[in-house]
Amino acid sequence: MRRIVALLFLFSLSTFGQSGPIEIGLALKAPFQFVAYGDTRFTNPADTGASNADARVALVKAIADAHPSFISIGGDLVYNGYDPNDWKTYDSETAPWQQSNIPVFPALGNHDLHGSETVALANYFHRFPDLQGNRFYSVRAANTLMLVLDSSQDETTGPQGEWLKRKLETIPVDVGFVFIVLHHPPYTRSSDREILHGGGHSARHREKDLAAFLEATQLKLRARIIVIAGHVHNYERYEHGGVTYLVTGGGGAHPYHIARTADDPLRDYEVNYHYLLVEVKTDSVKITMNRLELDNGKAKWSQPDKVTIDLPKP
Repeated sequence: MRRIVALLFLFSLSTFGQSGPIEIGLALKAPFQFVAYGDTRFTNPADTGASNADARVALVKAIADAHPSFISIGGDLVYNGYDPNDWKTYDSETAPWQQSNIPVFPALGNHDLHGSETVALANYFHRFPDLQGNRFYSVRAANTLMLVLDSSQDETTGPQGEWLKRKLETIPVDVGFVFIVLHHPPYTRSSDREILHGGGHSARHREKDLAAFLEATQLKLRARIIVIAGHVHNYERYEHGGVTYLVTGGGGAHPYHIARTADDPLRDYEVNYHYLLVEVKTDSVKITMNRLELDNGKAKWSQPDKVTIDLPKP
């Protein structure tokens, strides 16, 4: 038995350790567009407590119809990472993306690691072989650099933190926009104490440390840093220290309450299933929140929030 356990441990290290770090290059030129969203929680459509299957399907179709160059999913792709049936639901419901050959670049969420981590990661990397077993990695596309983090590990210390700092210290001169994608958000008005509204999540100390690091780094960069996170099942947008932060957890998981301020464009909405359309130009990025409302099963779309981030002139 000890020998079997040892072999499994070695297998998990060799298969799911950082083999790189790797950088995936995409042959794109600005302008181009991609989609970002998260917390889809693909699972049995009958499990309405975990996720809304009708919303998931409508979002997948709308994203496919938008013809993005790629899709970024900020974690919690499935409800239980160890469950092969949840991954089969992911396979079947995202068939429109596969048929259109749209690449998907995921970040690991806590639900993706549920159960045996070795089994969960085997399911995950089976769907994303281009990651070569790497839990954090980068994607280079035209004038953008996307750094995808694993927020189950510390983001500012250890191998991941060293890698992140090295990447931000060596940004190519032709990169104008750096996207940081991870599951847990550095800023949110959600709270762990939101029991009456079905739950929520407060920002953790490690992501607050990440935000402090990124804002200090932004002071030294011409390239603009944009952070895209999930975990909170709703939509939020903030700017701190020159860094734009987006929470996009509206992929299907049951919605969380957000304490909205008077100037928040979504103060009248509790449920915000949505995806973000990110339009990249040579000197600006426009991000539009595409909100889904299901009316007797029919999808109705609106764009209640958008932001344009300009590259400073030299």
